[in-house]
Amino acid sequence: MTRRFDIGPFVLALGALLLLIGLFLDWYGEFNAWAVFEFVDVLLAALAVAGIVGAVGLLTPDADYLDKRALPWIVGAAFVLVAAQLLDPPPAAAEMDRGIGAWLSLAGALLMVVGAVLSFSKVSFAVAVEGRDRRQRVPAVDHRPPPTETGQQPVARSSSSLLHPRPDESPEANTEQS
Repeated sequence: MTRRFDIGPFVLALGALLLLIGLFLDWYGEFNAWAVFEFVDVLLAALAVAGIVGAVGLLTPDADYLDKRALPWIVGAAFVLVAAQLLDPPPAAAEMDRGIGAWLSLAGALLMVVGAVLSFSKVSFAVAVEGRDRRQRVPAVDHRPPPTETGQQPVARSSSSLLHPRPDESPEANTEQS
């Protein structure tokens, strides 16, 4: 049995989770997004939660609370908002350096874009979920040919007769019979 898992919703959910975590980390200097932004922080959190809900809806059709057609708009809005805040910071943080939270949020928004593209382009990978057949060990098989009609043993293979002659035969006996 082979099951197919779409990788897009997983990447989308990971990106939305990174965006949500990035809001709590330092964006400008020692200030996080909740301290610097007035309305953008709430909007980014809502877009991240909507991205997670959309990813869950893509994975399990029973939990489809968000229309799939709205997901690219949600992802695009999250990416544009994060990029706009990085390019044009709020006036209170104009002179401050960008922190890890801003870059983590940008990476999360990029992952959301990649996850949405993968989800809607139907890129998937196959995982085999079937059991393996275990090999059974058998004893080694003797490959000597049966004796001839006269009862004599057949001539041994050249490699074994030259290197390791049989104890009952001497090399002189083989040359006398020829």
